[in-house]
Amino acid sequence: MLAALTVRDIVLIESASLEFAPGLNVLTGETGAGKSILLDALGLAAGGRGGGRAGVRPGASQGSACAVFEPSKHNSAFALLTEQAIPVENEIVLRRTLAQDGRTRAFVNDESVGVGLLRDVGSALLEVHGQQDDRGLFDAATHRGLLDTFAGHDALVRDTATAFAVFDGARKALADLKAQAAAAEADAEYIRHAADELTALAPEEGEEARLASERALLQNATRIAEDVIAASDLLAGDRGAANSLSGALKRLSRMNEEARKAAAAAETALDQAYNAVEEARRELELLQSRLDVEPGQLEKVEDRIHDLRTAARKYGVPTDGLAKLAADFRFKRDALGGGGNMLKAAEATLAKARTAWLDAARALSKSRTAAARKLEAAVASELDPLKLGHAKFRVTLDLLDDTAANAHGLERIAFEVATVEGAAFGSLTKIASGGELARFSLALKVALAEATPPAALVFDEVDRGVGGAVADAVGERLQRLAQTTQVLLVTHSPQVAARGDRHFRITRSGDKTKVTLLDDDARLEEVARMLSGAAVTEEARAAAKRLLTEARTPPAKKRKRA
Repeated sequence: MLAALTVRDIVLIESASLEFAPGLNVLTGETGAGKSILLDALGLAAGGRGGGRAGVRPGASQGSACAVFEPSKHNSAFALLTEQAIPVENEIVLRRTLAQDGRTRAFVNDESVGVGLLRDVGSALLEVHGQQDDRGLFDAATHRGLLDTFAGHDALVRDTATAFAVFDGARKALADLKAQAAAAEADAEYIRHAADELTALAPEEGEEARLASERALLQNATRIAEDVIAASDLLAGDRGAANSLSGALKRLSRMNEEARKAAAAAETALDQAYNAVEEARRELELLQSRLDVEPGQLEKVEDRIHDLRTAARKYGVPTDGLAKLAADFRFKRDALGGGGNMLKAAEATLAKARTAWLDAARALSKSRTAAARKLEAAVASELDPLKLGHAKFRVTLDLLDDTAANAHGLERIAFEVATVEGAAFGSLTKIASGGELARFSLALKVALAEATPPAALVFDEVDRGVGGAVADAVGERLQRLAQTTQVLLVTHSPQVAARGDRHFRITRSGDKTKVTLLDDDARLEEVARMLSGAAVTEEARAAAKRLLTEARTPPAKKRKRA
């Protein structure tokens, strides 16, 4: 609910503070006293336009409006603020300052924010209905959500959204496959050629480095072979290291047992040295066999290196990347033949997902159609008592084409009205009279109230141009609304004012506006003044007392009278 409003230096208001109650809060006063200015200031605090009627008071450098809300924990405003990392506990304080040049600054819980965020938070906390209403019920973008909430089919809404997400994912997957298939077909000849060429080349990872090493050996084979043979002779020749070590081991082995024990370490070292020399000799023989190659081997190695490097340049990869590239091209080549099967599988998945989505969406459409007729009947029952019996209300569900249907369903939903007998239906904003606009919003809100209660509802002169039984019907409906959500309204009707749970009187003295919270006695006088005018008579007081007494009767018991 709206707990308080503080206004400073806005138009005629130098300073005003209002503390509101749950239920029905009424603002009364003479025309021009500044009642609508307070609502404009409240709208300013909640993200409405700066400037216009809510201007800075003459002589002041800036004006400000601050609204304090105490919403229920499930109000969407909490999620909006949490997303923006703005600290919030129980209260949400919206504040707006307005400079003489029209520039404004916005704050939420004393955190500076953009006007867009302030407007989003304000819309979650407050609905304003009046002569300049262009948001809330009269915004076609809200009608689908209002109807769905009224219908109470949350599970159908979720099922449709989930099914559409699956369908949309399958649709995108098929489109991607078709794009890949088209691209692959365009490149098919190149892919096949590359796969065949690289497969024939059969590159191996690390092959160039290995061939470069082999080429270096082959280029110096003669000189290296001479050195290898000489080294081998030093190890294995008649006077080589192997024979010398072998002779030393034999001499030690012929010593007596005690001497061998003493020379055991030396014998072990000689044995290890002999084995090492033998290993070196075998490696030299292997190297010698590598150097003993057939004629033309060097040319073969150089040709292979040349082929690898040529292919690497052609395909723009390092030579070590040729092996992976060959595998990739073979995969693409093989996929060319299997693309048709993949497309068929994707098309089958899409068809199944589309059917599931359409089934869910059609169930939702059926429920929406039933809810639309129920809402139309509920609104129709409210129109005649509000002197709007000539008006007709309907909910249109326009079927969308395949490209426009989406996660929200198969139809576009709009609330429409015909205000003159025989006239065509049009948008709600086409209601000509400001009073009719406010009363129609009241009728619609009464029909939707239990399903879509906001934090607070504001009506500006919803009773304009009516009196008697119609004014009583307006007051009765406002009192019913106030049972489920807080209502704040500006009124000139004593029948409506008498039903308030809290009553403020707005007066003007010179160029200043004053706000007074009325007690029971002052309230009796104010309702009497509204009945009789400037001179309050005893008859007016008696009539005012009767209205105030009748207003205490619960609305449900008096509903038939409306």
